[in-house]
Amino acid sequence: MDTQKPAAPNSSTDQKLHFLDYWRIIRIRKTVILAVFLLVVLTTTAVTFILTPSYRSTVRIEVGKDTTDIAPLLMGSQGPTAYDPYFIQTEFEKIKSKSVLHIVIEQLKLNERWAKRFGQERLKTSETYQSLLKQVDVRQFRNTSLIEIQAYSEDRKEAAEIANKIADVYKDTRRARSAGASSNSIAILRKELQVRKIELEGAQQEMDRKRGELGVSDIDAGSFVSTTEPETVRIFEREKAGVEIKLSNFLSLLDELKKHPKDKVAQAVPNTSYPDSILNELLAQYNVTESTYFTMQQELGASHPKLVANSNLLTQITGQLDRRVSGIFMALQGEVDRHRAQLDFLTNRIDLARKNDSKMMEKYRPYFTAKRDYETKLRIYEAINLRVMQETVDAQLPKSSIVEITDQAEESERPVRPNIPLNIALGVIVGLIMGFGLAFFIEYLDTSVKTIDDVERALQASVLGVIPQNVGTLMKEGPDSPHAEAYRVLRTNLLFARKDPTANSLTVVSGGAGEGKSTTIFNLATIFAQHGHRVLVVDSDLRRPSLHKLMNVSNSIGLTNYLLKQNTIEEVVQTTSMPSLFFLPSGKLPSSSLGILNSVQMKEFIREAKARFDFVFFDSPPIMGVSDASVLASEVDMAILVIQYRKYPQAMTIRAKQMVEKVGGNLLGVVLNNINISQDSYYYYYSGYYYDYYSKHDDEGGSSKKNGESKKAVSDRGSLDLKKK
Repeated sequence: MDTQKPAAPNSSTDQKLHFLDYWRIIRIRKTVILAVFLLVVLTTTAVTFILTPSYRSTVRIEVGKDTTDIAPLLMGSQGPTAYDPYFIQTEFEKIKSKSVLHIVIEQLKLNERWAKRFGQERLKTSETYQSLLKQVDVRQFRNTSLIEIQAYSEDRKEAAEIANKIADVYKDTRRARSAGASSNSIAILRKELQVRKIELEGAQQEMDRKRGELGVSDIDAGSFVSTTEPETVRIFEREKAGVEIKLSNFLSLLDELKKHPKDKVAQAVPNTSYPDSILNELLAQYNVTESTYFTMQQELGASHPKLVANSNLLTQITGQLDRRVSGIFMALQGEVDRHRAQLDFLTNRIDLARKNDSKMMEKYRPYFTAKRDYETKLRIYEAINLRVMQETVDAQLPKSSIVEITDQAEESERPVRPNIPLNIALGVIVGLIMGFGLAFFIEYLDTSVKTIDDVERALQASVLGVIPQNVGTLMKEGPDSPHAEAYRVLRTNLLFARKDPTANSLTVVSGGAGEGKSTTIFNLATIFAQHGHRVLVVDSDLRRPSLHKLMNVSNSIGLTNYLLKQNTIEEVVQTTSMPSLFFLPSGKLPSSSLGILNSVQMKEFIREAKARFDFVFFDSPPIMGVSDASVLASEVDMAILVIQYRKYPQAMTIRAKQMVEKVGGNLLGVVLNNINISQDSYYYYYSGYYYDYYSKHDDEGGSSKKNGESKKAVSDRGSLDLKKK
């Protein structure tokens, strides 16, 4: 056997099925959605037309920070101030503050005017303020420094008055606050200036006293370093630095010349930073004499007088060069010694000057301290005095730019509240949202079986058939009924699900009453009989029998009579209009024989019925309430579970399946019953196709007789609705 698992559906299929699930819920709950939608829309529309019209007037003002119209004194031109994201929001709150709106209420006499409107003698300012606050809206105009003040009122003239008055009061309040702040600041600065002036005068007197006591001259008082020693130290240090540089140069030159051999020193001197003109002339003579000597040596003999004379001259010049080089060395060494002595002298003078400066500084320290204190107080006094002068002048500069009314409020021609189109549109949107939300919430709370997936996921059982809504008995509807195909599918799936070909007894169970067991078992038996099988239908619901009503036969004798051995099986089994379909009513159940199905006689009857008929179908009561259904499920060969669509919770259905399995019953699968295919498109592909097919077939047939029979069948179905248990 091929055990390969089917391929997982792709994401696009899952998405499509997910959308269809939502669409199915919408179709099923469309009544709830429509009711909520209409309720919200009608309520919104009614309230909108009941509300009193309200007018709006808008005044637009430009708001800036507390700056003057021209540049302040001593501060240059005013550039753009830094962006403050909280400034406009702060001004919003100031406009709606009590300090502004209370003045508006007082000047417009809103307490008296609104008291008459509300039918009261007089309103408190706090009450009027709360009402006015609800009728005022402040907002920024498109990311600018412009502020729109909107006022709403039932009186169009009053709306314009309120908006303009708020702007005027805010403008006056802002300017008064700015002027008051400047006046207070100037007064505080002047008071501080007087204090600083007294301190400055005291510091100056103390400085003069210290200068007289210590004998500091006027020239010395002109700087913090009032002695001459520091300047002397600086002069000597500059000279010392120059001497050190020269000494270093001479030492370097001596070291460089000493590195050359003695006979090469004369040639090295011209290339140094200490050239000698005499040495240069001697070197030139030496070079000429030497060149002449070598020339004569090649032309004349060694004892030639000219050659001897030239040799003596060369020896003489060489001696002069040596003596000149020795003189240069002595001169360099003398320069080194002289600069060293000068360096020592400057060092001693610097040390002495520093000692004298230290003594003088220690002596004049009290004066220096008093002088620094005086200069510090002088700078503070001058800064405060300058600020007082600046603030005094700036306070007199105009500040009309901090608040400027750009557009006055005017009376509105049309009311803005209520906004009928907007309110109705919002009502439509909210109605749809609430309708869909309630529908999905109800669907979430509904734990009943809704789809085949619910059955297979919760019960772990296959679905054998899907039965549509309003199904009658197939004996009356005929074999061409579109409902018959659903039962043919059920019969086919039932035979394929049957593991044992000899198993021919079946019962139908359900968790609760009224799920369509009797109709399902009777129509299934009819389908089997139409295929030529000898079928016996047994009404084994002894407490509430209903199959005899579908067959229009008497229930005076039946299964109970046979089990009590009052009649034989031939006497209790009844024939029907179908030759191969037989029916056994339940009979009258004595109160003393309630547990008769759980008896040896019942087991013998099942064995005998299975031997006489090809298939035996047993109707049963709900398995959750009566033990008879459990007994039947354990005795017959097969059982199927009928679940009515959207009726009972899944927990009840799961419990019914567990009870069948607990007693050893062979549960083949599940039948979903009473599906409204016209509302739930999920099941169209299971049953809807057959209705379309048969309907088209009837239309193509076209005979008036068939049309009449079809109409009669529909009429019969309407009069023979299944009685739910």
